[in-house]
Amino acid sequence: MISSLEGKITLKTEKYIILEVGNVGYKVFCGEKTLSKIPQIGGSVKLFTYLSVKETAWDLFGFFTLAELELFELLIQISGIGPKTAAGILSGASVEDLQEAIVLGDETILARVSGIGKKVAQKIVIELKSKIKKLAKGSGDKFSVADEIEIIDALVVLGYKISEAREAIKQVPQDVKGVENRVREALRGLGKKNGK
Repeated sequence: MISSLEGKITLKTEKYIILEVGNVGYKVFCGEKTLSKIPQIGGSVKLFTYLSVKETAWDLFGFFTLAELELFELLIQISGIGPKTAAGILSGASVEDLQEAIVLGDETILARVSGIGKKVAQKIVIELKSKIKKLAKGSGDKFSVADEIEIIDALVVLGYKISEAREAIKQVPQDVKGVENRVREALRGLGKKNGK
């Protein structure tokens, strides 16, 4: 259907914008995080979109990145999570943080960063843990998502924060092969950073 829109903002509210594309105004619902990055009225923006079709309404939801849209589409497949709840979850944290919380099975972090209840967070972990590694493939990242998650998982087990692990991965040369070698290289980088 409508997979992306690019145009001029003619109205901006706390929940949605009106995006004028070819003299047609589209009402696009956006999460708080997306809205905060959208220019003011008169500015231009391109959004990836999802069209939610119900008996009573057709609603468009807008996202800055394809990764956000893909995670949104996974979230709304879960029973009890509608488009507005999914958009709210994506407003609470970055795609990377949400992916990591799901893969690490940490529903406490997931509930805290996204503002949902623990039961919903548990449901997200159970239903998406195996699917989440398929996200963001072909995004041009240094390593595959599956490898990156394994490296982060190993570093978190060793006591490092997720943010520290992600930074350490960025410093690992691309020619280092194998998850174990990459973990070793990341640890070396973290040791230098901490003066060890």
